Formats: sequence, C-alpha cells, structure tokens
Amino acid sequence: MARIIVVTSGKGGVGKTTSSAAIGTGLALKGHKTVIVDFDVGLRNLDLIMGVERRVVYDFVNVINGESNLNQTLIKDKRVEGLYILPASQTRDKEALTKEGVQKVLDELSETFDYIICDSPAGIEQGALMALYFADEAIVVTNPEVSSVRDSDRILGILASRSKRAEEGLEPVKEHLLLTRYNPERVERGDMLSVEDVCEILAIKMIGVIPESQAVLRASNVGEPVILDENSDAGQAYLDTIERLMGNEVEYRFLSGEKKGLFKRLFGG
Repeated sequence: MARIIVVTSGKGGVGKTTSSAAIGTGLALKGHKTVIVDFDVGLRNLDLIMGVERRVVYDFVNVINGESNLNQTLIKDKRVEGLYILPASQTRDKEALTKEGVQKVLDELSETFDYIICDSPAGIEQGALMALYFADEAIVVTNPEVSSVRDSDRILGILASRSKRAEEGLEPVKEHLLLTRYNPERVERGDMLSVEDVCEILAIKMIGVIPESQAVLRASNVGEPVILDENSDAGQAYLDTIERLMGNEVEYRFLSGEKKGLFKRLFGG
C-alpha cells in the first residue's frame, strides 16, 4: 500500500512545488516507485519544474472524468528510474477535483506505487483541501518569516480536523516541517526567524532545512529537480531530508553562516 504524502503550505511562493519535485525524485533515487501528483488545477507548475511540459497530453482531470486512463496520462521521468508525474489541467476549474474522483485515482495509483506525493496549491481552496484530505503524512513547507509560519499553523489545524483520517477517527496525519529559503546571516541580523523560533511556534517535528540558494532558481529554469544538483547546498539539504523521511538520523547542515576570515572582517565582503 502506498504512502500518500501531501506537500502543503498556507502561503504561496514558499517553494512547495520545488520541494515536491525534489522529494519525489529523492524517493525514486532510493529505489521507491514514486508518482508526483499536481493538484494545482488551473496553474500547473510541476511539469515545468520537472521539465516535462512538452510531454503533457492528458491530465489529472481527464483521468477523473474517464477521458483517459493512468497509463495514457502518467509521464515517466527520463532521468530517474521509477519516477512518474501526473500533471494538473491548465484549462479546468479547481471544482473539477471531487472526493470521489480523487479517491478513485489515488486508489488505482496505490496498487502500483510505493509513494504518492501530492503537490498541493497554497491556501485552503478546493485543490488544497483535496490534496490533504487523503494524506497519511504531510510535509508543511514554510519560510522563516512570521506570515508564512502563521499560515502554516492554520494548515496544521485543517490537517487535524478536515482530513479523512480525522473524519474517521484514525491515527492523525503524520506531520513534518520543512523550512525553506533559510539564510543564517539574515537570522543573525534579526531579519528572519531562526529554526528554533519556527519549531517553537509550530511544534511539529523538523524534517529539513533548505538554505536560500541560487541553485534552486537555476534548477527551475532548466526543468530539473534541484536534488539532482548534488554539488549545491540546496541539493544536499534535500538529500538529507529524504534520509530523515526514511527514518534515518542525519545531522543538520547549512544552519550557520560562513565564518569570515581576518581579511573579510577587516575590509567587509
């Protein structure tokens, strides 16, 4: 039976789709058959991040409506064995996602995949609620700023009350915190919340801290998940995150600023 993991946030622009792509890719690199499902009907960014936008013929809503089957619709990643993408529709309304339709698709995916990563739109509209409703686990993505953390707290409340597990009185959705765009120098200047601040406010287990990095933008521009850039700090941080998701203890990196030498301390830079 597949583990269904929703990647969610209260605020837009925090790196949710980048994280979905990296986490799905990382799990496939570990040998787990993985599908990343784009729930952002009407916008559809996952296929761009994954570099498969020209290969989209059918989409998630086509499958729900019986206009195509999964075999026709799933896009196989050419770089990583066992990785697939189920793209969202750009032309439909978010109301096209119904509980019955989404459950049917997820049940069918569960028969062949180890992990189903649900890339949720931001906020609490229909697409976001459908993405989190069936989740076994949730990765809550937040930036270290007050508004982002506050909105993430609201998402935690919805996970606790409006998921299928909550409705049926089952074990709660397992929650993980992923902190993105972390900049230790800005934390030291007081311009950004620290890891400790965010953990204290949200009170859920941290699974990863992704540093602010130009590598993320570069990866997005070329349509390649940043986790494949193993030389970048962001790529390494996502690899560490996958290890923790698998239950392994991995020391956190990139939490402190670069130590300046005497020359830099005297003359700046």
